[in-house]
Amino acid sequence: MGKIIAIANQKGGVGKTTTSVNLAASLGVLEKKVLLIDADPQANASSGLGIDVESVEIGTYQIIEQSNIPEEAIIKSTSPNVDIIPAHIDLVAIEIELVDKENREYMLKQALESIKDKYDYILIDCAPSLGLLTLNALTAADSVVIPIQCEYFALEGLGKLLNTIKSVQKIHNPNLDIEGLLLTMYDSRLRLSNQVVEEVQKHFNDMVFKTIIQRNVKLSEAPSFGESIIAFDATSKGAMNYLSLAEEIIKKNSN
Repeated sequence: MGKIIAIANQKGGVGKTTTSVNLAASLGVLEKKVLLIDADPQANASSGLGIDVESVEIGTYQIIEQSNIPEEAIIKSTSPNVDIIPAHIDLVAIEIELVDKENREYMLKQALESIKDKYDYILIDCAPSLGLLTLNALTAADSVVIPIQCEYFALEGLGKLLNTIKSVQKIHNPNLDIEGLLLTMYDSRLRLSNQVVEEVQKHFNDMVFKTIIQRNVKLSEAPSFGESIIAFDATSKGAMNYLSLAEEIIKKNSN
């Protein structure tokens, strides 16, 4: 039975897509079968794995709208053991189109039922908002990874996200867990980075992943080549960090 993990934070620029793409690639390298679902209209996870977004005809939009089944949207990525359901800019319209639908929060969950058993992990890269798209992802997911950047406003908005998760647990998905809070863009030279790490660890204890994603130039460069950090530079600090995160998640889920 595959585990569905949403990667969510309504703040932009915290490393959601970087985490989605590189965690998927790292799990794949560790011989897990992975499906990455791009649920962000910006489609950066798709282009980050070398998909030509303009040529996408069947993607997340058609799956949520249920005009196509997931099997028709799945594309093999260049990363070993990683498939992707890509996004396209038309995903922007889905929020408006779902408004009048019955059970609109459950569309993605229903669509994924047929393929859940075919993968070890299904990762959903969420849009930077708490709209219907993210709600669909949280309702479909078994757990959520929350990336938090090691910067001044890191904890701003986290309360709002945790409240959203609580209300999803209460109304739509009682089994939704928090997989962990992931500290990203860490720079050990900055006092502020260290303060944020201390603050988050103090407040959230065991909910925080031991792995911290450090600032790394290679991590920023890899998407422009349509590659994960593992394919782009397997010896880089970024690759080591994401492999360590993948190992932590595998270990946590095998207990």
